[in-house]
Amino acid sequence: MNHHQFDTIALHGGQVPDPVTKSRAVPIYMTSSYVFEDTDHAASLFQMQEPGFIYSRNANPTNAVFEERMAQLEGGVASFAVSSGQAAISIALLTLARAGDEIVSTQALYGGTYHLFAETFSKFGINVHFVDGTDFTSLEGKINKRTKAIFTETIGNPNMEVAHLEKLSEIAKRHGLPLVVDNTFTTPFLLKPLAFGADIVVHSATKFIGGHGTAIGGVIVDGGRFEWSNERFPSFNEKKPAIGNRSYVEISREKAFILKARFELGHDLGATLSAFNSWLFIQGLESLSVRVEKQVANAQVLAKRLGELPHISWVNYPGLESHPQYHLGKKYFPSGAGAIFTFGIKGGISTAKRFINSLKLVSHLANVGDAKTLIIHPASTTHARLSPGQQAEAGVSPEMIRLSVGLEDPVDVMADITQALKQCT
Repeated sequence: MNHHQFDTIALHGGQVPDPVTKSRAVPIYMTSSYVFEDTDHAASLFQMQEPGFIYSRNANPTNAVFEERMAQLEGGVASFAVSSGQAAISIALLTLARAGDEIVSTQALYGGTYHLFAETFSKFGINVHFVDGTDFTSLEGKINKRTKAIFTETIGNPNMEVAHLEKLSEIAKRHGLPLVVDNTFTTPFLLKPLAFGADIVVHSATKFIGGHGTAIGGVIVDGGRFEWSNERFPSFNEKKPAIGNRSYVEISREKAFILKARFELGHDLGATLSAFNSWLFIQGLESLSVRVEKQVANAQVLAKRLGELPHISWVNYPGLESHPQYHLGKKYFPSGAGAIFTFGIKGGISTAKRFINSLKLVSHLANVGDAKTLIIHPASTTHARLSPGQQAEAGVSPEMIRLSVGLEDPVDVMADITQALKQCT
């Protein structure tokens, strides 16, 4: 399917009609385990000497369709679907780093990711350096012999910083490091990070991929180009009895990373994506381009109109010429800069809260990428675990409001925003 266009892959990638029932739709395989032909077949599967299914904690036929479809859409060689976006980030980076290792990350991050890196990873003995994603000299200066990856978000959540993927990739390659990119905000419809030098892509499938706020899940995509025989990653080259005294690089040089992620941390931590949720994400992929195209158009309209209102002090959206990285955004997102933006309301945090509480149509909840328009106050919610200093580093200010634009008519969303602003005057 890789030679087909995006919309065709989104509908057909990774699947042929079920050979037994001839089902056109992807079946939901609600099974925990799979029958072996005999003891030799079982042993062969466990040692990765042949492909197949063992136990749904490791792999499931419904998940396999979603995984292959995501790999094709991103331009990767394989992917691994897990229970959440946080699980995707955790498994991806813990596959690379262990106690005593370090990661360099841009600091414009979702609050949960920032906390994961600053608090939880530190308990595992992994030190994460947070750096300004636009200061490449400082970023490169944090790299040392213990560094295992560079991490960034395509568009920072919620400060809307656009990652300069080519610059970050150049630095990563110079030091023999993989560049890991969270592509949740843009999806492969707007941007394929692998095409700009990324090595591993992660998603919270909960967001635009699912698109309807009905399921939690995540996915890790392996670009297949990183050289894992690199001396920084000896664990990829160690012969392991559990896989027939071979290394992951010996089994598959291009898929070594995703095999290790699936059969070590995926197996041991058990962050399993249910087949039903995977099926929902497959449905989401079928309409992804149509939804995102409309949401981007709506976001462009609303961001421009909000910037004209006297009660709004600023609007931060890469699709506006006022954004400091507007031209970089145009390069990376020729089809639009996503459907999420932030804005500041005059009067500070108390006015921001009163405004949100006055909305009637726009939904106040902790999610993005839904078919419905969503709003939240990051400083008191998604980034509340962060100290004031950490919030400032992440680009979160007290008056900041984040809007995830949905599929409603923007006239109606704007009317709701206008009436809510009137409640604040």
